[in-house]
Amino acid sequence: MKHSKLKEFLDEKADLYNQPKFIESDPIQIPHQFTRKEDIEIAGFLTATIAWGNRKSIINNAQKMIQLLDNAPYEFIMNHSHEDLASLTSFVHRTFNGVDFTFFVKGLHNIYVNHEGLETVFLKHAEKDSLQKSISEFKRIFFSVPHFPRTQKHVSDPLKNSAAKRINMFLRWMVRNDNRGVDFGIWNSLNPSQLSCPLDVHSGYIARKLGLLKRKQNDAKALFELDSRLRKLDSKDPAKYDFALFGLGVSEKF
Repeated sequence: MKHSKLKEFLDEKADLYNQPKFIESDPIQIPHQFTRKEDIEIAGFLTATIAWGNRKSIINNAQKMIQLLDNAPYEFIMNHSHEDLASLTSFVHRTFNGVDFTFFVKGLHNIYVNHEGLETVFLKHAEKDSLQKSISEFKRIFFSVPHFPRTQKHVSDPLKNSAAKRINMFLRWMVRNDNRGVDFGIWNSLNPSQLSCPLDVHSGYIARKLGLLKRKQNDAKALFELDSRLRKLDSKDPAKYDFALFGLGVSEKF
């Protein structure tokens, strides 16, 4: 497919799926329960962290996480007691369990108390057209407080060749303002042009079918390749094509 035709096709699909009705069946509905910035970003980060597997299960378990945080994520993060943390131990989503959840609360507490919050951490290491170094540095800071080694696997590192799908999705939610009420766009210090399209089984499969991606593995090198192609289609908002690739793969079985 020629560049102009491909752009026209993907722009049309992105426009079709980047609509409020998308929220109804997507994990992004969890942070949409909140209006306070900190609540949105914490709920978004935790939801994105467990966003693998069945979408219904992701949504149900993300809702359980929020309930365990007394439906007030930021307040819980900042003011929890040792007894409060004990209530988190029962949580399980696939390989993410209560031990991991408990550390995530402690790690987020450190981020807000000692590093000025999530947005500031990602901003400090942002590059002109990439947030992949920011993700790696975030992971380093996040795990700078005592933790069990097992928990580190729940935050990917692009500099260790991970596509970091879930955290790139989280960043899309926070940074990209679609003016349609789906993505939040509450991190004004960062720019949508810096975002990467989340790469997973579905988006990777469609990207290969459309000739956007040749590399077979869904890793950091593949993400860089996909990034390069999508930025040629729209350098200001490359992550909007996540809606197109997802819609074509999951909704249309393209």
